[in-house]
Amino acid sequence: MAKALTDSVAVLSGVGPKTVAALATLDINTVNDLLFYFPFRYEDLQTRPLAELADQEKAVFKGKVVSNAVVSFFGPHKNRLNVRLLIDGVVVIVTFFNQAWLKDKFKLEEEVAIYGKWNEQRKSVVGMKIISQSTDNALDPIYSVNKQVRQKKLVELIQTAFKNYGALLGNVLPDDIRQHFRLLSDHDLVQQMHFPKTLTESNAARRTAIFREFFLFEAKIQQLRVNNSEAEDGLQLSYDLPALKEFIATLPFALTTAQKRVVNEICADLKSTHHMNRLLQGDVGSGKTIVAAIAMFAAVTAGYQAALMVPTEILAEQHYQKLVKLFAPMKVSVTLLTGSMKSKPRQNALMAIETGRANIIIGTHALIQDAITFHKLGFIVIDEQHRFGVNQRRALREKGLNPDILAMTATPIPRTLAITTYGEMDISTIDELPAGRRPIETSWLKINQASQALAITRNQMDHGDQAFVIAPLISESDSVNLKNAEDLAEQLANYFAPKYQVALLHGQMTAEEKAEKMAAFNRNEIQVLVATTVVEVGVDVPNANIMIIYNADRFGLATLHQLRGRVGRGDRQAYCFLIADPQNEVAVKRMEIMTETNDGFKLAEADLKLRGQGDIFGDKQSGLPDFQMGDPVSDNNILVAAHQVARELFLADPQLVQEQNQGLKNYLRQLQATETFD
Repeated sequence: MAKALTDSVAVLSGVGPKTVAALATLDINTVNDLLFYFPFRYEDLQTRPLAELADQEKAVFKGKVVSNAVVSFFGPHKNRLNVRLLIDGVVVIVTFFNQAWLKDKFKLEEEVAIYGKWNEQRKSVVGMKIISQSTDNALDPIYSVNKQVRQKKLVELIQTAFKNYGALLGNVLPDDIRQHFRLLSDHDLVQQMHFPKTLTESNAARRTAIFREFFLFEAKIQQLRVNNSEAEDGLQLSYDLPALKEFIATLPFALTTAQKRVVNEICADLKSTHHMNRLLQGDVGSGKTIVAAIAMFAAVTAGYQAALMVPTEILAEQHYQKLVKLFAPMKVSVTLLTGSMKSKPRQNALMAIETGRANIIIGTHALIQDAITFHKLGFIVIDEQHRFGVNQRRALREKGLNPDILAMTATPIPRTLAITTYGEMDISTIDELPAGRRPIETSWLKINQASQALAITRNQMDHGDQAFVIAPLISESDSVNLKNAEDLAEQLANYFAPKYQVALLHGQMTAEEKAEKMAAFNRNEIQVLVATTVVEVGVDVPNANIMIIYNADRFGLATLHQLRGRVGRGDRQAYCFLIADPQNEVAVKRMEIMTETNDGFKLAEADLKLRGQGDIFGDKQSGLPDFQMGDPVSDNNILVAAHQVARELFLADPQLVQEQNQGLKNYLRQLQATETFD
C-alpha cells in the first residue's frame, strides 16, 4: 500500500495504541500532523568560552572528565550527581539533580559535552542533560509536550517520520507566492524547523512557517466566502419599506448617522438572494439593539419569523420587555422562550412559535432544543455571538429556512483580529454614540481609598441614582485575598442602612432569583446591586449611574469596559470607580488606560498589545484562532500580507482550477474531511 502523509502515526515504527493515544493529546494524529508540529524555541548547542558567559546563562560545556562521578542521596527520592570537568584549563564542578543514571556516562580522561546553567560566583555548572557530540546540529529544538509525550520520544518519532515520509512533502503554497515572499518549500521548511544547523536557517524556516500558517487559515476563510457568495439559495426578504419607515418614525429617538448606515447595509442583504452572514459590532451603548429590532421588523413584514438568541436569561427578559414596548404600535407579536419557564407558559410559547402567531422570538440556547419548531424562520440575530459555540449557532440556523444571520458583539474587535476572526463575514460597525450621551467619568482608587467612592455614591443616590458594585468572587476564598460579593453585600447594607436597600446577585442563583433581583433593581426598590460579572453583558438600567469595581486589576480591559457600560444609559452624568492595588506593570497600565478613554475600539487595541491575541476576551469561547507559530499582534505585517494574498488568489481563481493552486486545493479538501467550519 502506497504511503501518504495522511497515514496514521500508528504506521511508524515503535508506535502502538498507547503512543497513538498520547500523541492525540497534542492533536497529532497523522504523519503530516507530526511533521508540522514545530518546536517553539531552540537551545544553542555551540560551546563558548567560560569568560564570555553571564551568570545563570545556559550553554553547552565541553571538557575532559577528571574525577569519578559521585552520587549522594538526600531526602526521599532525591539525589545529586557531582563530577569534575576540565573546561578551558579550569576544573569545574558539574552537578546533576535526580539523574543518578548518568553516572556511567562519565569515563575518566574522556571528552564529554553537557548542557547546563553557569554559576559565575561558584564557578560551577548545574547540568541538565548530556549532549551527543556526534550531532551535526548546533541548535536543539524544544517542543511543547505534556506528561503523555516526552521530549525525547517526540524527537525520535519526528526523525523517523521525516526519514520515511519527507520525500512526499509537496508544496501547499503556490510557487509564485513562495517565490515572491522568498519562502521555503514544504520539504525544506520541515527539515530546517526540526533540524536546523544554524540560527539563520531556523529564522528563515520560522518566517516561512508563520506565513504558511496565516495563509492557510486565510485560504479557509476565503473558501467560505466563495461558498457563501455562490449559494443562490439564500432567502430574498422583500420587506415592506413604507411599514419599515413608519416603525422607525415611532421610535422615541432619532437614529444616529452610523445606525442609519448600518440599517441600510443590513436591509440590502435582506433583499439580496445571497445568504446574509454579517457581524454588527459597536461599542457599549451605541444602539445595536435598535438596529437589530429594525432588521427583525423588516423580516416580519416580508412574511417571516425572526429570532434573537442571547447568552443569559436576564438579557433575554430585558430584550423581551424592551421589544414588546417598541413593537406595540406595529401590532407585532413578541414571544419569550427560556429554559426556566414554567410548563404552561412554555407550552403556549411553543404553540405560538409553531403556528406562526409569534412573529419575533427572543430566547437563550433554549431556542435550539429539539422540541421547538418554527413556522417560518427567516432571520436570526445572535447577540454576543462569541459566547455561543459553533454547534449552537448551526443548530439555530437549521431550525429555519436557510435564514439570514446577523451576529452582534459589544466587544470591539481591532482590525488585526477582525481579519482572522470574522474574515468570512461582512462587518458593519456603529462607531458613533447616541446624541447627548455623556462620557463616563472613570477614577482609579487604591483599596484604602474605597471609602471615597462610597461617599460619592451615597451623595449621588441622594439625587436619585442607583449603583452597581462588582466583586471578582461570590464567596470568601482561602487561596486568594480578593473581595467577595457576599461579604461586600453585608458590609454595604450596613453602610447604606436604613435609607437605601442593598441586594446580592451572582451566577449560582436560580434564573428566577436573578430575574426577581433585576426586576426589583429596575423598579428602584433596590438602590445598590452587589454582583459578580453576571451583569457584564447587556443589562440596561437607565437610572444606574455608578459602577464600583473591586479588585479591578483582576479583570481584562474588555470586561472592565463592558462592566462600565452598564451605567450612563440615561442623560445624567455617570461614574465608574476602579478599586485596585495592581501588582505588576500590565495591571497598572490597564487602570491608567481605563481612566483615559471611553472608546471601546481604543481599549481593544490597547488590550491586544498588553495581553496578546489569545486572551483578549478572557476566555476560550472568543472564537479566536489558536495559531501554533504566528502571533497576530507581533507578526501583524505577515498576517496582513497573507490575508491580502489569499483574497487576491480566490478572486482570480475561486474554484482553484489553476495548476499552481492544486496543492492548496488538495490541502483544503483534506481539511474539510476532518474539520467543520461555521
